[in-house]
Amino acid sequence: QVQLVESGGGLVQPGGSLRVSCAASGSINSMGWYRQAPGREREWVAQITTDGSTSYADSVKGRFTVSRDNAKNTVYLQMNSLNPEDTAVYYCYADNRWGMRYWGQGTQVNVSS
Repeated sequence: QVQLVESGGGLVQPGGSLRVSCAASGSINSMGWYRQAPGREREWVAQITTDGSTSYADSVKGRFTVSRDNAKNTVYLQMNSLNPEDTAVYYCYADNRWGMRYWGQGTQVNVSS
């Protein structure tokens, strides 16, 4: 069983930056992030594989950076140039070698002046 613990959400002003983290227990392969804004469907944000290959949603490309520390089984999402449309609960996920997906509890990110 894989458990994911997120941290780092909060309130930031438009144009600011924030980093969220997600630490996983157990053996995992790809890790990534989704987000869900009020009244909207959950949206995929970014993913990073075990060899460091990354992919991003068009809405965050060039502003967000996903990275991981394999020694710590932790994935990070560095968010820059934040705007109010980025306000959401951010969920990390991790896939094990058999393709089973696990989810974090979510961390709230609010972008507001």
